Amino acid sequence: MVVLLRRRGTKRGDGKYIVTLSPEEAEQLQSLVGKGECAAQKVINAPILLNCDQSQGGGDRRTSQEIAQVLQVSERKIDRARRRFVQDGLEVALSGQPSQRECVSKVDGAVETHLIALSCPSPPEGHARWSLRLLADRVVELQFTEEISHETVRRVLKRTSSNPGRRWVG
Repeated sequence: MVVLLRRRGTKRGDGKYIVTLSPEEAEQLQSLVGKGECAAQKVINAPILLNCDQSQGGGDRRTSQEIAQVLQVSERKIDRARRRFVQDGLEVALSGQPSQRECVSKVDGAVETHLIALSCPSPPEGHARWSLRLLADRVVELQFTEEISHETVRRVLKRTSSNPGRRWVG
């Protein structure tokens, strides 16, 4: 199935983006403004787009400066919202770009199990207790993983109820 994207707006020769909302889009933005029960970014961007709309009101066009004063936001924010609407569409203008970041965990279930089991017995000779760096070094030394930071060790141990430094009193 082929989906055609219709851009609602244009870029003028002087670099300004003109927002033209369809009646459905304007109604959707009005409902977002009326409810006020969605993400803060949407609640802020919806009135910006409504005030920038050129499809209604004809000739009396508001400037970014006037809209910024009324909505208590910066002119730069208004310009960014206009640009995102014209280039990427309504959903991106309201919510922003979806994250492109991909997080891959270095610690799987087996490494986590070994790490927890390693932290339970008494600490090595010359140490009063297991430190996060000591645990990280030992996991690498035993070749459970190629590398691991002490911060990753902290996060793994925090997710469990294990606390190698605490002694339970009866």
